[in-house]
Amino acid sequence: MDQGASSYRRFLEGDDGGMVELIRDYKDGLIFYLSSITGSIHTAEELMEETFVKLAIRRPRFSGGSAFKTWLYAIARNVAMDWLRKNPKGRTVSMEELGDSLAEEASLERSLLLEERAVILHRAMQKLRPEYAQVLHLIYFEEFTNAQAAAVLHKGKRQMENLTCRARKSLREELEREGFVYEAL
Repeated sequence: MDQGASSYRRFLEGDDGGMVELIRDYKDGLIFYLSSITGSIHTAEELMEETFVKLAIRRPRFSGGSAFKTWLYAIARNVAMDWLRKNPKGRTVSMEELGDSLAEEASLERSLLLEERAVILHRAMQKLRPEYAQVLHLIYFEEFTNAQAAAVLHKGKRQMENLTCRARKSLREELEREGFVYEAL
C-alpha cells in the first residue's frame, strides 16, 4: 500500500492527520496538473480544494485497483471536467488578479520545476493542445506510467499509446521551433 493510500485509510478511520498529509503531499502537483486543464492557477487552486473537500465529505472508497495517486488525479480531473462543463467560457480575471496569478504561478513553477529542462518542457507544453499537455504532464512531471495516465484520462491502452505518441511528437516539434532538442523524446 502506498503512502497516500495509508494516509487516506487513516483519515477514514478518524485520524484527521491523514488528510493533512494528503494535502501536503499532493496539493502542489494537483494545482499544477489542474492548471494545465483550466489555464488558470486560481481556478486550479479552487478545484484542488474542491477535490480534497470531496474526499473529506463524500469519503469515496479507494479499492486499491490502481495507485492512490492515479485515483486521486482521476477524481481531480473529473472535478475539473465538471467545472469546464459548467463554465464553458472560463472565469474572467481582473488585472489585479492576473498579476497575482502570474506571481503565484511563477512561484509554484519554480518550486515544482527545479531543473532547467523541466522549465523548458513546461513552457513548450503550454503551447500544446490541452489533451497533449495533460498526458505529458502526468507522464513527465507526475511520473505516471502509461497505464496510470490512461486511468486518469479515461483512455484505453491503445488510445493512450496513440495519444502519448502524438503528444510527444507535437512537443518535439514545439521544442525544435524554440531551438531546443530533447533527446529523450
